[in-house]
Amino acid sequence: MASSFYKWLVIPVLAVLLSAAGLKKSHPFHVSVVEINHNASDKTLEISCKIFTDDFEKVLAKNYQTRIDLINPPDKKAMDTVVKKYIVSHLAVSADGKSGNLVYLGFERDAEAVYSYVQVENIVSVKKIDIINKLLHDLFDDQINIMHVTVNGNRKSTKLDYPTANATLNF
Repeated sequence: MASSFYKWLVIPVLAVLLSAAGLKKSHPFHVSVVEINHNASDKTLEISCKIFTDDFEKVLAKNYQTRIDLINPPDKKAMDTVVKKYIVSHLAVSADGKSGNLVYLGFERDAEAVYSYVQVENIVSVKKIDIINKLLHDLFDDQINIMHVTVNGNRKSTKLDYPTANATLNF
């Protein structure tokens, strides 16, 4: 009985107290979400990558041995440089067998996450998309990468569990 009491009352109370004291434990799962939308009129693949801010800051600091602050960057240009480097080296997209060059557009913070934006130009139509997604694979061995791809209003989704990094979607 005491064990049950401890599990259901004391642990949650302790978590609240630690959080209030600024010792908040990080979230218990590691996930990113990549959205790819084919914009037929602009002939582009518009891509957004949503990553938890704390995870993203950790992986950038680890990979580039620099102080990272994506919430209040003292030098936005320097943060753009490391975010761009990371995204283009950990994400690749091919449409109908044609490898796409990721053009970095920027990043923004929203609540607990950072959105990074890239696009692939000169994509007239899409029948098949191949994706290599290694986001946060260099930090977590329980990483989950979810991808949603929309072409001509048709949305398909897939999930990659570490260490799997490749996905193909046919439209």
